[in-house]
Amino acid sequence: MGQEFRVVRPDLPGLGRSRIPAGFEWSLPSLAAYVAHVMDKAGVDTAHIVGAKAGGAIAMQFAADYPARTRTLSVVHVPVVTVSAATRLSVLNPREQRARLGSAASKEMVEYWENMFATASEITSKGLVTSVYGADFTKDGVLQRIKAPTLLMTADRGQAQSVEKARQYQTLIPNSQLMVVRSDGYHIAASNADECVANVLAFIKEAKRKA
Repeated sequence: MGQEFRVVRPDLPGLGRSRIPAGFEWSLPSLAAYVAHVMDKAGVDTAHIVGAKAGGAIAMQFAADYPARTRTLSVVHVPVVTVSAATRLSVLNPREQRARLGSAASKEMVEYWENMFATASEITSKGLVTSVYGADFTKDGVLQRIKAPTLLMTADRGQAQSVEKARQYQTLIPNSQLMVVRSDGYHIAASNADECVANVLAFIKEAKRKA
């Protein structure tokens, strides 16, 4: 991706080197505004917005709230929303990485993601889960407000989200398409990274051609 574009990849509040702003409200609109602030700091007026899983939910909110700043939108695995409390808690469990990454993931990849999840603070983990998994994009009108050309990708056998649910999202976004990737995990941005990058780059190229 970096060979084609300048890539700005922010750490969300409380992750990596990012601090949690004082009084930060854990909600998708606040997280989308946080991304907009990062873009301001980076001197980026508009961008091709790409997000995976929880980041995909934030990316969709961003595209709806900041249409003039969104050239295209790519969501690498449509995020799961409105799930049970038990499922929300399982998302926080580092040992869930095998299910997230699928049967083809190496032991080293699983360990990498387990370690990454283990370093996140409880405030950040619960804040992201509350923000993302309490939303219902099919009812709150966010999807209908997305104006940018949009690519949704999902796994054909990903346990956390059905293809039918992803297609329901796609039908609500005016200028969108759905691509189904062969995988039994749902973190396809990691497990099928090369394929996902190739799909996003091809989508952006085609969107630019049609513009």
